[in-house]
Amino acid sequence: PTSKPPAHLDWDMWVGPRAEQPYQDNIAPYKFRWWQDYSSQMGNWGVHYLDAIRWCLGEEAPSSVCAMGGRFGVDDDRTIPDTMEVTFQFASGRLAVFGQYETSMNPTLASGEIELRGIKGTAYVSERQYEILPERRGQFSKQEDFAKPETRSEVSNNHVLTVNHARNFLDCMVSRERCHADIEIGHRSTTFCHLANISQTLGKRLDWDAKAERFTNDEAANEMLHYEYRAPWKLPTV
Repeated sequence: PTSKPPAHLDWDMWVGPRAEQPYQDNIAPYKFRWWQDYSSQMGNWGVHYLDAIRWCLGEEAPSSVCAMGGRFGVDDDRTIPDTMEVTFQFASGRLAVFGQYETSMNPTLASGEIELRGIKGTAYVSERQYEILPERRGQFSKQEDFAKPETRSEVSNNHVLTVNHARNFLDCMVSRERCHADIEIGHRSTTFCHLANISQTLGKRLDWDAKAERFTNDEAANEMLHYEYRAPWKLPTV
């Protein structure tokens, strides 16, 4: 149900340029990720993993995206899927697959959080370790050597990783050098999530021009790249 916002929260400012909306305690502070207008679980989790995948592969943006999913396991007023799978295709021929499963917790990978699957081997990667397993010869594999088994771990924790990021950002404020993860990198990684949400909403495979930052095969998708700001909010023009 709707209610009055907490005294410490400027709800109107929190909603920002989105349409006026009564306060609900299942929106803010944390559960805004359940609402398409404010974020999504694709945006919450996808940006982290797809950013790492982009970094590992040296990819900037997909050439196409196809997402499927829906609300199959929960019955509430959220506006995002509880289950969703997305496939991104790159011009290089690589595929990136992201899965969002909000109603189950069993692991989908043999280990780690990211799987990098190639012709010669598969790498299972987490924040602090990776394991490489040699590939087994498939029916179309060439007669060539496969990867060698390898495992590497780094003793660290999330606190150290966060401190390192913050230290780099502060150092760059002084030096004026580019951060390890600058705003352009963040923008490109976030774009993946927006593309996936648009594809899932429309139920279509969409082709993406990363240079123009436009869809090339669906004008309805292009119309979803922006929304009408409510007054007095305005989008700055260059």
